[in-house]
Amino acid sequence: MFVDQSQSRLDAREKLSDIAHNLERWVDVIVLRTFDQETIEGMAHHASIPVINALSDLEHPCQALADYFTLQERFDDLKNISLAYVGDGNNVAHSLLLTCACTGSSIRIATPKGYEPNAKIVADARKIGKQTGASIELLTDPHAAVAGVDAVYTDAWASMGQESESEVRAGIFPPYQVNRQLMAKAASHAAFMHCMPAHRGEEVTDEVMDSENSVIFEQAENRLHVQKSILYLLLGGAVRLPVRSAHA
Repeated sequence: MFVDQSQSRLDAREKLSDIAHNLERWVDVIVLRTFDQETIEGMAHHASIPVINALSDLEHPCQALADYFTLQERFDDLKNISLAYVGDGNNVAHSLLLTCACTGSSIRIATPKGYEPNAKIVADARKIGKQTGASIELLTDPHAAVAGVDAVYTDAWASMGQESESEVRAGIFPPYQVNRQLMAKAASHAAFMHCMPAHRGEEVTDEVMDSENSVIFEQAENRLHVQKSILYLLLGGAVRLPVRSAHA
């Protein structure tokens, strides 16, 4: 079943706990794509069934899992992979940091001053990285970030809920555009990545988006496979079949 949030917040008319208790009676899992991270955490707190974060203002974990699956397909051992993320320290950057930490990979995040990733997310990622051997660097220079890396990633300069900042950000972020000159700083085999939808001509040029090294559509395909795998894992690897009547 689908619950639309485009006209009003999920908990605007009914308490979130009531919604959670209704849904747990009807479905096996909740996939929640919303704005506030607190909404997802509240749903998970009240519901007795799995709740998947399909996107919030703080994190985008399903996307990051698909991204690292794409890197694994292309380069095999993630521990030997270096990824540079260039742009806004947003929800995608947060989940890339955490996924990199869990896989023991290497990541560099380059953002303008004042647009760094959430400090707690960075601290959590570094704590995990101490156990896995991950390398995490925060920079402001996009050219230093992409130097020699295996993959270059970017996202929209103004994310969900930041539309009012678009004009201001448009004057700050142009040095972080991923174009041919910036990609030339990366390894010759470097993949270009974007979670899409992309603003062509802003955070990335058409030349890079449509290049042979672009894996944007592999990422899009892998979101399907990864999210199916998440559902399979959370449902215990079992497929629930409909009960048929003895007379059917």
